[in-house]
Amino acid sequence: MGLASSTPKASSNNPASKEKMTNTKDNKVEEVKESEEISKAFAAVAGVRKEVDKLSERIAALEVAVNSGTKVTDEEFVVPAELLMRELLKLDGIGAEGEARLQRKAEVRRIQKYHETLDKLKTINSNPFSDKHKAVSVTTNWETFDS
Repeated sequence: MGLASSTPKASSNNPASKEKMTNTKDNKVEEVKESEEISKAFAAVAGVRKEVDKLSERIAALEVAVNSGTKVTDEEFVVPAELLMRELLKLDGIGAEGEARLQRKAEVRRIQKYHETLDKLKTINSNPFSDKHKAVSVTTNWETFDS
């Protein structure tokens, strides 16, 4: 009869080995979950970007109309402003890290810029007799929050 070795082998019967395998599997599952969350964030930001692109065309058309002296109804400013705010709220609901967060931030700034443009156009439109070069410019100082 031979003597049995008292040193543990790195086999599936070894509890330490099982723990390492479990931790590795847990880490891979976490990495996959994080990757899925990042992908969802990128997709959500891309969806918002697509909607804002459509609105930007509408705002550009308003800009041409107002700058050419055409009187535009207030509703033509209110509707795109409300739609921009909806997109801003969508962005606010997106939890993102890393590059996705940077894209979300850039899109927020873009929406804010379009909103300011609408405000300026509305001011010009409300007083078409004023000299456009001496018009008062109203800007919004947006407070930013890190999330």
